[in-house]
Amino acid sequence: MEMSELLSIARGDAPADLVLTNARIVNVYSGEIENADIAIAGGVIVGIGGGYRAKETIDLGGAFVAPGLIDAHVHIESSLCTPPQFARAVVPRGVTTVVTDPHEIANVAGAAGVEYMIASSRNLPLDVIIMAPSCVPATNMATSGASLSALELSKLRDQHPAVHGLAEVMNYPGVINADPEVLAKISAFKDRPIDGHAPGVRGNALNAYIAAGIGSDHECVTVEEAREKLSRGLYILIREASNAHNLHTLLPLVNEKTNRRICFCTDDRQPRDLLGDGSVDHMVREAIKFGIAPVDAFRLATLNTAEWFGLTDRGAIAPGKRADLMVFDDLNAPSAKLVVSQGRIVARDGALTGNVAQNKAPRLAAAVSSTIDWDRIDLRIPARTNRVKVIGSIEGQLITNSLERNLPSMNGELCADTSQDVLKMVVIERHHRSGRVGRGFIYGFALKRGAIAGTVAHDHHNLVIIGADDESMRTAARATDGAGLSVADGSKVLATLPLPVAGLMSDRPIEEVRDVYAALITAAKSLGAMMADPFMAMSFMALEVIPSLKLTDMGLVDVEQFRIVDL
Repeated sequence: MEMSELLSIARGDAPADLVLTNARIVNVYSGEIENADIAIAGGVIVGIGGGYRAKETIDLGGAFVAPGLIDAHVHIESSLCTPPQFARAVVPRGVTTVVTDPHEIANVAGAAGVEYMIASSRNLPLDVIIMAPSCVPATNMATSGASLSALELSKLRDQHPAVHGLAEVMNYPGVINADPEVLAKISAFKDRPIDGHAPGVRGNALNAYIAAGIGSDHECVTVEEAREKLSRGLYILIREASNAHNLHTLLPLVNEKTNRRICFCTDDRQPRDLLGDGSVDHMVREAIKFGIAPVDAFRLATLNTAEWFGLTDRGAIAPGKRADLMVFDDLNAPSAKLVVSQGRIVARDGALTGNVAQNKAPRLAAAVSSTIDWDRIDLRIPARTNRVKVIGSIEGQLITNSLERNLPSMNGELCADTSQDVLKMVVIERHHRSGRVGRGFIYGFALKRGAIAGTVAHDHHNLVIIGADDESMRTAARATDGAGLSVADGSKVLATLPLPVAGLMSDRPIEEVRDVYAALITAAKSLGAMMADPFMAMSFMALEVIPSLKLTDMGLVDVEQFRIVDL
């Protein structure tokens, strides 16, 4: 639309495309609820007030209207679904923009994985803002399927306008200690938003991390940590993921002095949670329930995020902004009944008004069992001593404890000990047929027998197995077919979820994925699992950039020392 035409409509001289009358606007600029009409033309808001004509008029009857919600940081791959199916889950909730880091698929397929996400995100009712994955691989202590250098990231930036900035810089020791390749990646995006990832980094180390040019962090687990990072200039992205519940812990940080530097994000969220509680809309409701004023809660999920990422065309209801809107009835428990994206009604009463586009995306090399040479895989752990280091998982957190336990042995091999809730954990490299296996032990999964396995293992996405005995572990591993999740008991496969897209995502509808995933969890619980989601928990037990102990195909990683250590 020509500017002269848009201004004519804004003045009221020409009819708009759509006018929403009798609206109660959540004004994230003034902090007030404003009674006014909203005029929309060419996908943008052209006027707020009265006296507008339109080709179509909808009387909202006093319903509230907020800006479309923005998720400040999410890995779409963690929904186990492709972008169109992810959009089907979040758009009806009022989410119209997500800022995504495709480093999961990039660690499997490299630049081709990023291009797959860009292509499959086009023409959706959800605007997917792509950040270039900074850590492919995350570190040199695990084997990924691909690597992306600073030069390759620069090519992605230049070739794809959809690439907006640099995604979470997880190699914080590399930043702090001035690793040349890490700094080259940051330098390539110095004029764009650069997201951070610095769990537990404080003091002078934090100063160095921020001085490198990083502007946000979503890994805070205490108010004290978040307050220090905020005071040093970072935007704090409060996270509420499926397996990292930081929202209620960090909400006390939000007050009239801090609330303009805080955003909401979901990071990693499963279909059950997306289709059940929701996305950042759930965070808004929980914040209001906690006692935060509704307009302030919406600001954390809209304007603040838009400002941090330089998305100046959205995040508020004002002339010239994208017509991305969430309409709802209850200010204290907002649930979308109408969603508008770029001036089009895209969802009503919890469902999309049309089918999502099935975009033509580049084909990815299949991750199949042939990438694992089973004849070379040895799960045994020699009993050089019975005293071993054990990963201590924590329900609802990505961080772990570093434990020590005495374990039994048989025929010169260390064994799991279910009486102590200590299971064997194995990570098998699945990308290059190397036969490399990392072996260790883990506490907290509560299996009494059997095993679980999966190729979703942040961020290298090798095959991870946790189990009570080697037979069950082998059965579960083979049942994934190199690209999926599984549960086994002895020689019997109890449940599987194929993930044919890079071993990370299903090609099925999200509701079907939710139901099959629920069957996996039920099967795991039949073996004794106590966690709400043992598969999501397992997927982070191999992530060697979050303290304190993790396991990769290269061995046991002491994240605080940032090195491989002896079991």
